[in-house]
Amino acid sequence: MSKYGLLRLPPADIALLLAQFQIAAVTEGDLLHPSPDLVSDLYTRLLIYLDFLHEEDQGQVEFAALDQLENPDLHMDSVRIMKLNLKLKHVIASLDCSKKFTLKDLIKPDTDRTEIFLSTMLNFCIHKDAKIVLHAPIINEVNTLGDQQREWEVKISQLNAEIAEYNEAREREIPFVQDIDAKVKELHQIIGGLNNQQMSLRASIRKLKEKVGEMDEKISNAEFLLVQSVQENANLRSKIVQSPDKLQRALEEKKSAREETKNAERLAMQAFQEKTGIVEVYSKVSRKMTKHLAQMHTIQEQVNSAKSVEKEFKALKAKLSDEELLDKSLQVKMVELQAKVQQLEDLRRQTEKGRDVKCEEATKDLNNVRLEVESMRLDLEQRQSNVEAVLMEVDAVTSKTNSIRESSVHKQQELLHKCEDIIKEFHQYTNSVGALMEVEP
Repeated sequence: MSKYGLLRLPPADIALLLAQFQIAAVTEGDLLHPSPDLVSDLYTRLLIYLDFLHEEDQGQVEFAALDQLENPDLHMDSVRIMKLNLKLKHVIASLDCSKKFTLKDLIKPDTDRTEIFLSTMLNFCIHKDAKIVLHAPIINEVNTLGDQQREWEVKISQLNAEIAEYNEAREREIPFVQDIDAKVKELHQIIGGLNNQQMSLRASIRKLKEKVGEMDEKISNAEFLLVQSVQENANLRSKIVQSPDKLQRALEEKKSAREETKNAERLAMQAFQEKTGIVEVYSKVSRKMTKHLAQMHTIQEQVNSAKSVEKEFKALKAKLSDEELLDKSLQVKMVELQAKVQQLEDLRRQTEKGRDVKCEEATKDLNNVRLEVESMRLDLEQRQSNVEAVLMEVDAVTSKTNSIRESSVHKQQELLHKCEDIIKEFHQYTNSVGALMEVEP
């Protein structure tokens, strides 16, 4: 006897377990006097609870099987009962019960046998629930691993899409970066030329400033000489006397002073002209300097724009480096995810191997069940042929009995008619005898 049939449950415990598993609501009295409908309903509910039978399979018969019957509507219950019988026989046999399930246990259930079968199936229910509770963490872990695998696959696809987008964006930005590099190189060359031009301008400005300083010194010296000549002229006018010799000498001195003053004026005019020339040179230089300053401002703006472009270039380079780091991190994550996916694949292969083993066992059991069903079908066909032969014999016997009954009825009627004739003759005889008896005295 198997471990499922070792413990025979009393009717009260069976009813309590059925209510606890939410299979059916029965009482102890129902189990003490089981009816065929109750037993078939309980067995059906237990098979559905144990996943040996599905609700949609109830009452469904194949059309090919129905076509072989003359009146399929009359055989719906019998087909359902036969299917339930075969299923229960297979389940009870797989549970190694001490008793074999038969069709009589469905049609005319016995209390003891029903208790044994229900106890075996309920003990298996308890064992199944205990195993489910025991393996629930593993099942939940497998489910969570499957969910995580799906999530990681979604994340990997998203990251691959992001990497592809980053690569496309980087490929799109490569021409702009190359153009910016070319522009930056041109600006660096322009800045170098402008710096050289600025240095030459500064040197020329420095030379002009030195020349201006020298001219200022010359102008100040000429002005000082002019003032001295004026003072000397005033002194000479104050020294004029009446004597001609003195006057002649004074005139000669004055002439000489006048010539000196003229020379000084000439020098002053030359200095003035030189100064005006220098001023014109200054004005021209200032105009050139303003132009150069304007050019310097434009150059400074270009330099600033070049610096901004260089900053943008550096920012783009930093962005590209960040994207490369992100790509590397994503590649690392992708490698980790691939490792996890490989682990999940190994786990899936192991589960598939276990599933294949279980499927092989199930196919073996199914083949055994098919063989049993085939043998049962052959037995049923043999029994059906025997039943048909018996029915033919019964029909022959009933036809014989009917013919004998009809012949006996005819004989009874003939005998009744004869009895009536005899009675009539008897009455006639008695009447005639009575009349003779009355004539003799």
